[in-house]
Amino acid sequence: MNLVVDGRSVFAPGALAGGRPLILFLHGAGMDHSVWAMQSRWFAARGCDVLALDFPGHGRSAGPPLPTIDAMADWTARVIAAAGAEKATLVGHSMGALVALATAARHPARVSALALVGAAAKMPVHPDMLASAARNEEDAVAMVSLWGLGAGAVQGGAPSPGQWMLGSVWRLIARSAPGVLHNDLAACDAAGDVTALAARVACPTLVLSGERDMMTPARGGKALAAAIAGARQQVIPGAGHMMMIERDRETVQALRPLCGA
Repeated sequence: MNLVVDGRSVFAPGALAGGRPLILFLHGAGMDHSVWAMQSRWFAARGCDVLALDFPGHGRSAGPPLPTIDAMADWTARVIAAAGAEKATLVGHSMGALVALATAARHPARVSALALVGAAAKMPVHPDMLASAARNEEDAVAMVSLWGLGAGAVQGGAPSPGQWMLGSVWRLIARSAPGVLHNDLAACDAAGDVTALAARVACPTLVLSGERDMMTPARGGKALAAAIAGARQQVIPGAGHMMMIERDRETVQALRPLCGA
């Protein structure tokens, strides 16, 4: 499915029948909608309208990429309107979680609930990773891929036979357009401490953390949940940062109550 926002095409595969609760899935830095393949299909099959978005300049959405988390949040609010909905549940991973949080704070009437996956109150990016990404080097892709997956996922242990999680994540990031990964990492780094932003969120919120997450450790997720009124944190045992791929079924089960499925 393609929507038009700000005069540009937005690739948003999913199911949009209208009149049903809408869930938007928001991907992380340098990635696209495909990271949510299992979860988006699961909820679409259970009575929800579902769209898994490609941010501008990512996947099959027209660019250029948006330079800040706030700009992505305002764009997300316009996507909800373009989908013909008044509000939506936002499920965001990593950068997408920051965008979801900012959307709820800046456009509260557009957001019914939040699931912040692999998120923390502070999400700084290592200077070496930023510098490598600015040079469009494969080292940046390697760092994101290896640090983003838990040890079990790097060594194998895919939930589906024949799936190679490390290779899949590496290839996904590597095929992004030049400059996209750096744009996204810089936006996350510039967001700084989002505690004050989190305090403005009033909708039901789940912070979903991976026990073995090296990029946004579970303790950072705990601090983020504490800053949001009524939020709760859930930790998936053994999971790294890319838990929706590493622990796809556990991620669905954690999201079920928030999304009403």
